[in-house]
Order: sequence, then structure tokens, then C-alpha cells
Amino acid sequence: MKKHYAFLVDSEKCIGCFTCAMACRNYYHQVEGVVWRQVYPLGEPIYPHRERAFFSLACNHCENPACLNVCPVEAYTKREEDGVVVHHQEKCIGCGNCIRSCPYGAPVYNPVEKRAEKCSLCHERLDAGLLPACVQSCPTGALKLVDLATMEHGNEIQFPAGFPRNEKVNPSTRFIMPKVPTLVRR
Repeated sequence: MKKHYAFLVDSEKCIGCFTCAMACRNYYHQVEGVVWRQVYPLGEPIYPHRERAFFSLACNHCENPACLNVCPVEAYTKREEDGVVVHHQEKCIGCGNCIRSCPYGAPVYNPVEKRAEKCSLCHERLDAGLLPACVQSCPTGALKLVDLATMEHGNEIQFPAGFPRNEKVNPSTRFIMPKVPTLVRR
């Protein structure tokens, strides 16, 4: 298998501090209302202890990206060397096909530029031998960059509860779910 970069979201370590989202925002200077990385608290049906477990989500850099497949002007490419799905904003015409087609809501509309945009896994940082800004900034190591081709598999999963299951696009993000604390009775 060729190299395929992905995010590993460790909900056991994530404290919901939003540092990853702020690092992305600070690095790319997105306009107000445009967010490429979100931090979501896991609801009680997924994790029974409110405000203690989180998913940090951005583009999943899917194996078969819907955004790339519906773009009429080829504003998306998937890099052969590492599987990163790059959005070329200068080509985008703002038609919204990618926004409507992505099952994970990764592409978002920029009302100032009148075009879509999304996380491109800091591909320019990767090319310079650096980690993505979100991964580098995580104070607990809850967000990691992994290569699916060489990653040693353990307790990570692809489709946790609350995350849309879409095997056709095959999202690359993997998750480690938080452990449910044991109730101690005396």
C-alpha cells in the first residue's frame, strides 16, 4: 500500500481545548465564520459523561473523495505520494458541488472569496518536513498524523458512533474512543 496520511483522533487524550482549531485558524487566517477544523463534544448517547470526550474533525482526506469527483473545474487533486486531498482555491468557481456532496461537511463556503475551501492537511508544511499546524499544536498529543500504510493497528476505529458511515468515500481519519470510567461503589 502506498503512503496515505490521515488524522488519528485520540478521544481518550483530547481535553476539548480547541488549540488545534485555533492553530489552523491562525496559520491560514480564515475569514470570520469559515472554519476548517471543529471540536465536537461527544453526546451522552455516545459517551455517558458530558463534556469529557471530544472529536477534533477536519477534512478526512478520503480514499475516494466526493469533493474531487463532483468538481466541474478540477479544483481538487489527490496527491499520489501521500493521499492528501488538496483544494486549489484559485481554480474554484464557487458552484458548491463539493459542499453539497461531502458527507462530512469538510468544504465550506467563503462568502468573501465566493468560493469553497477546506483543510488540505497543511501539504506545504508536510513538503517542508513539518507537521500540520493542528497536529503540532495539540498539547496532549490527542491529534496525530499517521500513515495508514505503515500504522500499527491497535484500538483505533474508522466509524465511531456519531460519525457518518460512508464506506464509498472511505474516510481516512481514525479514532481512539475514550474509556468509560468505572463506577466505584463503597
